[in-house]
Amino acid sequence: MSKSKFLKAIVLLILTMNIPTMNAQQNEKTEANLSAPQKSLVIISSLTATGNLDKLSNELNKGLDSGLTINEIKEALVQLYAYCGFPRSLNAVNTFKTIVDERKLKGIKDQEGEKIKVENNPVNKYEQGRKVLEQLTKIPQSKPAPGFGEFAPRIDVFLKEHLFADIFVSNVLTYQQRELVTIAALASIPGVESQLKSHINMGKNTGITDNQLEQLSMLIESNVSTSQANTVREIIKIPLLPATKSDMMVRISEIEILPEYLDEYNSILKEEASASVKKEPGVLAIFPMSQKETPTQVKIIEIYDGQAAYQAHLQTPHFQHYKATTLKMVKTLKLIDMNSLDPDTMTEIFKKLK
Repeated sequence: MSKSKFLKAIVLLILTMNIPTMNAQQNEKTEANLSAPQKSLVIISSLTATGNLDKLSNELNKGLDSGLTINEIKEALVQLYAYCGFPRSLNAVNTFKTIVDERKLKGIKDQEGEKIKVENNPVNKYEQGRKVLEQLTKIPQSKPAPGFGEFAPRIDVFLKEHLFADIFVSNVLTYQQRELVTIAALASIPGVESQLKSHINMGKNTGITDNQLEQLSMLIESNVSTSQANTVREIIKIPLLPATKSDMMVRISEIEILPEYLDEYNSILKEEASASVKKEPGVLAIFPMSQKETPTQVKIIEIYDGQAAYQAHLQTPHFQHYKATTLKMVKTLKLIDMNSLDPDTMTEIFKKLK
């Protein structure tokens, strides 16, 4: 083989060897997954926005275990007041304080993390916030903001000086982390699709990928609902998932209660039904009723988003307590499984009850 042909063969071999590596690097860049701390930030933000404190306690523990620092979680919960209001933000902060105190008593040493620092006296705080917003949107920001800013100048000032200056410029969370927090909260709240779209675009400008947003939508589905998760999927243009699953389970339980136990049974049933709906995302409804003329005749409408949700429900402490304590109170029990004639309207059930 001539020297020229030999060199060409070597170059070809090197290029061939590099192709898989280059492809792998490209895939890693475009298919990056949410890390464990990022997933926890998403879930913590979602549960704070929806006020689900029972699940939030568990996720706050997981977040600290995943490597989030105390100050990172604190700062996320503070930021969330701007998106879901002071009451839910304060409830989450108090829940987190309880978790931190409990972990200290158990001897768990969590990382405090970087101290929160904010530039207290910028020359022009409005300009500071406006420039932050320009960084996030990559679009020039006029003063005041067109539309709402011209109509209500004070809210434009609050947005720039407080949200994007006081909060976003503090050092503990990166812009990308802050956008994950914001997107997760907005994706969990009905009726804010316009703001969600804006922050998804900002999140992409910080490096959040469509793949990560798809994973975020799956976390919203698990912790809030399919309908809310679909608000993210629609914006990033991936297929929506049906709000009701093909194996959705609808059941009517007909129960006759022994008269001497009626009050006690009703109290236990009310507690179990409430806990099931509040704590289990897969329990869509447990609605107990009794006949007016014969109150010992009880009927319960039960709706689960699938067989897996029903099986998980049977293992929960609140159901096990209900089952064990009411066994002696039940005279007869009949379970009637039903077919939904119009599953497309299932998401509208009980919406008109305020």
